[in-house]
Amino acid sequence: VQLENTRADTNTQFKISGEGVDGVNDLFKVTKAGQIMLMATLDRETKSSYKLKAHIFNTHTKQPLDDDIEFTVKVQDVNDHSPVFSETYTGAIRERSRKGAAVLTVRATDKDDSQSPNGNIAYKLLNGTQYFSINSNTGEIAVQDNNLDRETQSQYKLIVHASDLPGLPGGLSTTTIVTINIIDINDNMASFKKGTFRFNVKENEQPEFIVGMLPMEDQDEKENKKPRFTVQNFNDIFYVEPDDQKDGALKLTKSLDYETKSTYSFKVEVKDEGVANSPDNQRSMLTTAQVDIIVIDVDEPPVFSKAEYTFNVTEGPITNKVIGSVSARDPDRTNYKMKYSIRGLNCPLGIDENTGQLVLKKELDRETEAIHLCDVTAQEMSEIGLKGYVIVKINVLDINDNQPELTNTSNIYICDNDKNGTIIGTIGAADKDENPGPFRFILAKRSSNFSLHDNLNNTATIVLTHRDLSMDTLEENFLEIEITDGGAPVQKSISQLHIRVCKCRKGRQIDYCRAYAHTGVSISALIAILLCIVTILVIVILFVLRKRYQKQNLVTLGKPVGEIHEQLVTYDEEGGGEMDTNGYDVSILSSACHSSSLRPTPAPAVYAVAKKPPACKGDMAMMIEVKKDEADHDRDGIPYDTLHIYGYEGTESLAGSLSSLDSSSVASNLDYDFLSDWGPRFRTLAQLYGVDGSDSDSSY
Repeated sequence: VQLENTRADTNTQFKISGEGVDGVNDLFKVTKAGQIMLMATLDRETKSSYKLKAHIFNTHTKQPLDDDIEFTVKVQDVNDHSPVFSETYTGAIRERSRKGAAVLTVRATDKDDSQSPNGNIAYKLLNGTQYFSINSNTGEIAVQDNNLDRETQSQYKLIVHASDLPGLPGGLSTTTIVTINIIDINDNMASFKKGTFRFNVKENEQPEFIVGMLPMEDQDEKENKKPRFTVQNFNDIFYVEPDDQKDGALKLTKSLDYETKSTYSFKVEVKDEGVANSPDNQRSMLTTAQVDIIVIDVDEPPVFSKAEYTFNVTEGPITNKVIGSVSARDPDRTNYKMKYSIRGLNCPLGIDENTGQLVLKKELDRETEAIHLCDVTAQEMSEIGLKGYVIVKINVLDINDNQPELTNTSNIYICDNDKNGTIIGTIGAADKDENPGPFRFILAKRSSNFSLHDNLNNTATIVLTHRDLSMDTLEENFLEIEITDGGAPVQKSISQLHIRVCKCRKGRQIDYCRAYAHTGVSISALIAILLCIVTILVIVILFVLRKRYQKQNLVTLGKPVGEIHEQLVTYDEEGGGEMDTNGYDVSILSSACHSSSLRPTPAPAVYAVAKKPPACKGDMAMMIEVKKDEADHDRDGIPYDTLHIYGYEGTESLAGSLSSLDSSSVASNLDYDFLSDWGPRFRTLAQLYGVDGSDSDSSY
């Protein structure tokens, strides 16, 4: 580019400024003569134009010679970029779609100038052109063949070519792969894989049992398979329904009976709902199949004539014990005889084991239990003894056998401000029977203070007829009311109605009611008291008998009672030995030595007497003598300790037994001097039996 100015001469110079001229990395430079030089390669896709200013000035004075002029440098495009696809394309189209149906549109971009051939893009398919086409300008892919078949090919991968400079040499291009999935439709008819099926089935199989499978052939997707089966003949016994895989499942509508029919032969037809016209397999499809069934005989349990037996029986006294019968048979050709039995919780029936006749065993009461269920069993009289079962239901019919009862009695009361003619409450009646009919009310005993009015709607009102009493003088009132029902036979009852006396506010709103002391004891309370008395008497008698039995046992030991009592010593507690001074009051023991009242009185020498220590040898010795004397003269005490313990202990000890039960009845000549050799622990015992120890004062 050349800059020119009329004032330019040898003393002038041109300069430029603006975009791309920064004094460091200048894209443009100008010579002194005004020629603009390009210093670097330009990229139109980065910047397509630059705005610059031209300056002219004197080289000596440095003064501008003319005004600045702005100009623009435009960058011309060249084809230096290829088209680019920005995404991966996947589409879908239903099979058998019409020709020209759009599938999807692809789009490529080119950074070159879109206003020039460099940026124009053209599209074309490199394969699959017999099935699909593409618009070269828009990139829309459409169906070319209306006979697309998913069962033949379910997916197509097309190569799309995009290039610039359409129709000119030197263009740049790119490609991408487009995936097209074929969507299935129901265009194949369901067809049996073979024409004949044969199955064996036991006669005791239950309804819904699968006799066998009828495999189907259908190339459509499972969600597009819609077979519908029809059984020709015996459709009351067999039916076919599709399973999860859309194959035919042959099932039983009801159980088979070998003895009635042992073979079945029929045809099954299949149709496909919603199948397209002219199915793909219309020339090879098999829509009818022959099915043969062979029934296998099994030993079956007895079968009752009914699935459930129901009988209606009137409650009350039994007039006819026989209420009906049940019947079962052997379904097999053996035809065994039956034996019947019955069971059930509180079942009131009995059954004849040979005939199945049902009889009542007890009287029925509808109010206690309105329906009875019994299990009846029929068993073949054979070696295996197969059993069949049935439910017998008894509906208890009602009779009028219950007396009516008074109801709504809690709202009957007298207020202290009630006047004559005041309705003090309304009573009703109830009956346990089913249809008791209308109730009627009358007073069983006339009352001077009250009257009763039958409302003829199963209620009656109580009316105050006499009012000459104050709150302080009002007495407790009772009315006897007779109620009859409308049943047949008529039932009646007489009920006592207690009428309270209350202090009331306006509108008969109760403040409080007067309390009355109820005297008398109910029959149940009297029975409880008598039972308590009898129980106490029995306990006393048993205690006396036990005492007598214990005394008799003592006599049977072979020794006189007196001799046993001789050795009785009562131990209230255990002592701790010589150092135990807390278990007893020592002062009392010490005083025993000087108190003549504690000394034993002389007695006939009936029993053996051991050698005793001298008087006042020790307070403990005196105490033991007193206790022994008391025990010797106590003829009623039972020497448990002596008899049960001391009489049998020490048999293996060198010291022998501590009991005196086996002592001689004559004076003892035993020498107890050896006790002093046993050590300090036996010193006190040695002193008690007359052995002098080292401690002469024997104080405790």
